[in-house]
Amino acid sequence: MVEEARLEQLDYGLTPVTDGWFVVSVPEAAWVTNEVRGDACVFEGDDVSFPELGFTIAVLRPGESGGRYHREVNQEDFLVLAGECILLIEGEERRLRAWDFVHCPPYTDHAFVGAGDGPCVIFMVGARKGREIVYPRAELALRHGAGVETETTSPAEAYAGLPEWKPGPPESWAGLPWE
Repeated sequence: MVEEARLEQLDYGLTPVTDGWFVVSVPEAAWVTNEVRGDACVFEGDDVSFPELGFTIAVLRPGESGGRYHREVNQEDFLVLAGECILLIEGEERRLRAWDFVHCPPYTDHAFVGAGDGPCVIFMVGARKGREIVYPRAELALRHGAGVETETTSPAEAYAGLPEWKPGPPESWAGLPWE
């Protein structure tokens, strides 16, 4: 029998502190925020990780890029739940809106940038079989503020100069589906 995880209310939200199954409401879950990269709901805690799949709910406001343009060894999938964003993928730009699904096989160059008049909410799922990642230099990504000047395999280099994530919920829940 699998035990229920123990959740604790930490400064940044309700977080699992033991392994096991659990249920948590997204607005009450743990969140991090960044003035450039948007907001992210994280379901794992410092002591509890999901070894096979990673899950994040990203909230991007117009112009915010959740991450740098990259490719990795793992499959990733994305579902836009609300709002609009721009998908940068394999050197192309695609406009996405609610209920658009994106599948990225391993080694697919991609990034997202918030667009439209309000926040974009994206459910992100990624496999975790390896850590190999490349941040290629791409003019398209640089134009959207999601690129690196020099190709690197180091996340620390790719995100150097950007503000650190801060624990806590989005500054405003306005425009989000659960407000």
